[in-house]
Amino acid sequence: MMKLLGAALAMLLMTGAAAATVSVERFGAKPDGRTMNTGAIQAAIDAAAKDGGTVVFPAGTYLTGSIFVKSGVTLRIDKGVTLLGSQDIRDYPVMPTRIAGIEMAWPAALVNVYRQRKAAIEGEGTIDGDGKVFWDSYWTLRRAYEPRGLRWASDYDAQRPRLIQVFDSSDVKVGGGLLLRRSGFWTLHICYSSDVTVDSVVIRNNSDGLGPSTDGIDIDSSKRVLVQHADIDVNDDALCMKAGRDADGLRVARPTEDVVIRDSVVRAAAAGITFGSETSGGFRNIEAYNITVEGKVPVGILFKSAHTRGGFGENLRLHDITMRDVPVVLRITMNWNPSYSYARIPADVKDVPPAWRVLATPVPPEQGRARFHDVTIANIRATGATRAFEVDGYAQAPLQRFRLNHLDIQAKEGGWLYDIEDWRFDAVKLALGTRIDVENSRQVIGLPPAHLVVRPRPPKEDPSKKSYEEQDKS
Repeated sequence: MMKLLGAALAMLLMTGAAAATVSVERFGAKPDGRTMNTGAIQAAIDAAAKDGGTVVFPAGTYLTGSIFVKSGVTLRIDKGVTLLGSQDIRDYPVMPTRIAGIEMAWPAALVNVYRQRKAAIEGEGTIDGDGKVFWDSYWTLRRAYEPRGLRWASDYDAQRPRLIQVFDSSDVKVGGGLLLRRSGFWTLHICYSSDVTVDSVVIRNNSDGLGPSTDGIDIDSSKRVLVQHADIDVNDDALCMKAGRDADGLRVARPTEDVVIRDSVVRAAAAGITFGSETSGGFRNIEAYNITVEGKVPVGILFKSAHTRGGFGENLRLHDITMRDVPVVLRITMNWNPSYSYARIPADVKDVPPAWRVLATPVPPEQGRARFHDVTIANIRATGATRAFEVDGYAQAPLQRFRLNHLDIQAKEGGWLYDIEDWRFDAVKLALGTRIDVENSRQVIGLPPAHLVVRPRPPKEDPSKKSYEEQDKS
């Protein structure tokens, strides 16, 4: 009798194990790189979701449009497996989301966790957006828009799929050695979500050309997020905090908070660690440490906002960061990229798209000023820099209570610190070719007088007069 019970139990366990793993091959998926596998992969995910299971792929390349990982499902992409994104935008269904700071309908990502819980995308395989066709379509539209003063609308009207979207979801894991490459737009967008872990991803968006706005990891109005062991080579922000844009972001008013980013390297990007420019919902309790930023990145630490963004940043801790040949160590700009930041609808446009109306909704000046305070920047080692500081706040809302400790910076120029209040330096080692410009030395405590020059701020070039290309670089 005991033998029979043992055999029955073993059979039950084997059946459960078999049910827990679902191969896409069972549903007709073909790893030839040519067959469209969206339906087969989705059928495997839906089958695994019935009892909570793992979807697996035999080795090969699977062409697909948008797929949606369900609650309780692990999408396991093993070494030797590639999910290859379709180049037909019709294979990415348009659905409600937030994109670049506003809520609107937008094509789904290639791989989506959309309003789910306890889901995972893991493995040592590859998710390849094959995004050049979308990059090219963006540049084509932008060339047509720029002469009409519509640079700001380009990113919203040239609808491009992200690689992975985690939207309004919780208890999600992404990583395990995944290679993410050639995203059509942002690579990994975590929005309105909580308890998300990103561990061990390699992001490579600069093969097959330089993809515009191919951010690495965007954490957007989300909380309790851990990012670690990321290796990033992209053509825009690498590790970026976002929280909504202008009137729509102020309406939603959801902060990004309780975030840890650690043990990562940024090889190419617009900046190593970025806050903004979508600052409207604010940032709270964010820590980034053990980050290496290399010389293809123009700015190590970047805070950017605009006169219409609003929002705040508080209890931000950035420490133990190494920068090698990064031109600017710390940049803070509250008037970033005017041609993108400020939406003005031309008078000759009669049929105004809904998204344009949202973007052009006025924000009162007092509400539009972002307020950053109580920020710690410590244990920074920067060699080969061009400039240590480029800091421009608001006279009406100065950057308050920044603590800069144990800085070891070698730079040709000191740069400037404007519109600040109660900045304290401690245990700093600065080798600067020129001194740091300040308007009021009482606002800077702990820097040796030899490192400062007090004088009126020189006239500054209006950034809106710069070329679109130069504004993008800022």
